[in-house]
Amino acid sequence: MGTREGVAPDPALGLLELYDEALPHVYGYLVARCRDAPLAEDLTAETFLAAVSAVRRPGATAPSVAWLIGVARHKLADHWRRQEREERGLRLLDGELAAGVEDPWDEELDAIRARIALAELGPHHRAALTLRYLDGLPVPEVAGCLGRTVHATEALLVRARAAFRRIYREEGPR
Repeated sequence: MGTREGVAPDPALGLLELYDEALPHVYGYLVARCRDAPLAEDLTAETFLAAVSAVRRPGATAPSVAWLIGVARHKLADHWRRQEREERGLRLLDGELAAGVEDPWDEELDAIRARIALAELGPHHRAALTLRYLDGLPVPEVAGCLGRTVHATEALLVRARAAFRRIYREEGPR
C-alpha cells in the first residue's frame, strides 16, 4: 500500500524512528530524579504520548533526544505538582521562611545522604530543588515549570532549602 497523492505522512513517524535511541535517555533522566522505577516508566510513557501530540501540531520542530528530555522534565514537574496538591489537601504546609542560615548548596554534599534527604521532602520542595539545582534552571524557568510566579518560587526555594537543610544536617536521613 503506497501513500496517496496529497496526503502528508504522519509527523509522528520521525518520533518513532528516534524512539529506540531516546528511550534510555528519557527513562534514565526520570528514574534518576524520582528514584521510583514504576513512576519513571509511567512518566516515560506520558512523555512519548505528549511528544506525539506535540510533533503533530502545525509548525512543530523535529524531535530530538534533548527535546524529549525537556518534555520529560515538564511531565515530572506536572507529576510533582499533582502530588503536592494531593498532599496539601491532607495537611497544612509549613509557611515559615528561614533566614540567616548557611546554605548547604554552597558546600560539598554527601551524594547518597543528599538523595535520601531530597526524597524525604514534599513533592513541591523536591520539584523546586531538583529543577533549580540538579537541572540548573534559573528561577524564572523553575517558576514556569511549576506554574508559579517568580516571587512565589523564590519563597518556595527558601522553604525547600530550609527543609532540606533540616533533614540533611539535623535529623539526617530516616
